[in-house]
This record gives sequence, C-alpha cells and structure tokens, in this order.
Amino acid sequence: MMAQLSFGQAVNNALDLAMTMDESVFLAGEGIGVSIHYDPNMPSHGLLEKYGPKRVKDTPVSEAAIAGLAVGASCMGLHPVVEIMFLPFITLATDMLVNHAGKLRYLSGGKSSFPLTVRIKAGVNFAAGCQHSHNLEAWLAHSPGLKVVFPSTAEDAKGMLLSAIFDPNPVIVIEEMGLYWAKGEVPEGDYRVPLGKARIAMSGDDCTIVSYGGAIFTAIEAASILSKENISAEVIDLRSLVPLDRDCLLNSVKKTGRLVVLHDATKFGGFGAEIAAIVAEDAFEFLKAHIKRVAAPDIPVPFSPPQEKFYKPGAGMVVDAVRSVMRGRAGGF
Repeated sequence: MMAQLSFGQAVNNALDLAMTMDESVFLAGEGIGVSIHYDPNMPSHGLLEKYGPKRVKDTPVSEAAIAGLAVGASCMGLHPVVEIMFLPFITLATDMLVNHAGKLRYLSGGKSSFPLTVRIKAGVNFAAGCQHSHNLEAWLAHSPGLKVVFPSTAEDAKGMLLSAIFDPNPVIVIEEMGLYWAKGEVPEGDYRVPLGKARIAMSGDDCTIVSYGGAIFTAIEAASILSKENISAEVIDLRSLVPLDRDCLLNSVKKTGRLVVLHDATKFGGFGAEIAAIVAEDAFEFLKAHIKRVAAPDIPVPFSPPQEKFYKPGAGMVVDAVRSVMRGRAGGF
C-alpha cells in the first residue's frame, strides 16, 4: 500500500514507526517537541503528545551536548535519534561525532555497536543567512566511521531514516528543509531503503549527471531541457554519500562517457570532487570529455532571496555544463 505524504510527513512516519517498534528509540533536539514543530509537515509533529517527554526530549541550545547525549545513550544500548537544527551547527557537535561516535566501533574491534542517528536540516533557499545555510556534507563524509545519507524524495526520506535508526553504526541523515512540503508516494509500514544504494532518477545515454538532495530536481529540470535538444542525460541520485554506490556511478559513466556533477555546496573541496576523482581513477578510459562540476560559488551563503538565487546552482548552469562536455574532446582528450 502507498500513501501520499510530504517529505516531512514521511520523516515523521519513520520516526513514529521506529518508536512503536522499539522502545529503546527516543528523540532529542532543540524544539523538537514544541515551538517550531506545530506545522504537520515538520518531522516531529505530534510525537511529544503520543510518546511523552521521556522519549521526546527538548534540549538546551547546545549541539555539543545533544551529540554527547547521543553517543552516551548509544553506548548504553539505546537508539537515540537526535536533531541538529541547521547543518552549519554541526561544527559544534563534531568533537562528539568525529572523535567518539565515528571511532568507538573501530576501537571495540567491531565487537560493539553504536546505533545513533543524527538528523540535520539543510538548504540554501529559505533566507536564513550564512550561519544557517552552509552545506557541510563533505566534512562529514570525510570522517571515517560515519555513514552519511542525503535523500531527495519522500519515499527515500522514510526508507533511509528507518534503515539509519536500526543500523549498528552512527548515521548522519541530512534533510533539505525546502523539501519538507514536497509530496510523493510512500510505502506504508516498515519500509527500508538500503544505505549505500544510488537510484537512477532518469535514464539516458549521452551524459551522466550525478547529484543528491534537492539538487536532484535541478538536475532533472536540466535533463528535461536537454532532451529537447536531443541530448539524453542520465540522472543519478546518490542518496547515500557514505557508503557510496560506486558501481552505479561507474556503470553509468562507462555507458555515457561523460560526467557532470552537481551539488548546492561550495565547489572547492566539495563532495563532487570525490565523485570526479573516482571516475578519473576507475573509468578514465571511458571518458569522451573532461568532467565538469556545477556547484555554489566559494563564498558564504547570502541572506537576501535574489542573492540566494544567484548562489544556488540552477538548471541553466547544468545545461551549459552538459553542452560543454557534449562538444567532446577538448583540452587534449
């Protein structure tokens, strides 16, 4: 059975199911029980009323304390699901996540499990300024021991979150705020999407466009424009950054011979560079043109909506990048 849910409702459904299935699952974060979550499309809407303050805990404004709570609770056999309100605030939690959560299972020789989930809101399209809008998924992906997922659809939001909650490792789940109201069909019941599996959002033969999160819809828009020029683009939604579905990525590039990588994070040192490096190392002989990256400029996220629109990569930039690689063997190729 399928239900029509918004992205935020799908997250809520996953949290509700997990808490019903396992009493060791609890939620904690700033304002998750009250305050900003009165909107039914917000992920923890109604859960305080259903499960009570013992299992839905509003915390002080301290990301370090929230992450520390998650690490300690996971060490004691619980399944904490904590929320960091905005992605840039993860910098305040990185000691606990990088130096403790990501390393405890390794230090136990794999004998112990540390099942904790960190949900983080992300996005650059809600006029909140640079201190609330900086995408740092590449930082997290660079930290061994942490799994990092970035869903783009309501179906994946539910399926990947349930997989994350019951994974024996710490998992970072990044949710793009602008998608909370976007609706889609979501399977009912205990539905899980395996971590580490990409999906083909659009099939094509001429060029591979790789992205994740809300940028997937920019890629799909670009692919639709290109189709009118008889350019067939294949859009890969990574969904999971760590573990990464290398096979899906490489098989697509081997088929198309061209690659454009898109993300809303800044370009220098971004996750797109890792995608480009993997293809350059493992599929270079299949490339028909240089790899192109489309990303945000290397500046803090502006505050005003017109400047945000300039900052966020648009479909036109992706179209231009694909046209460039379609021109072929530039620069010595």
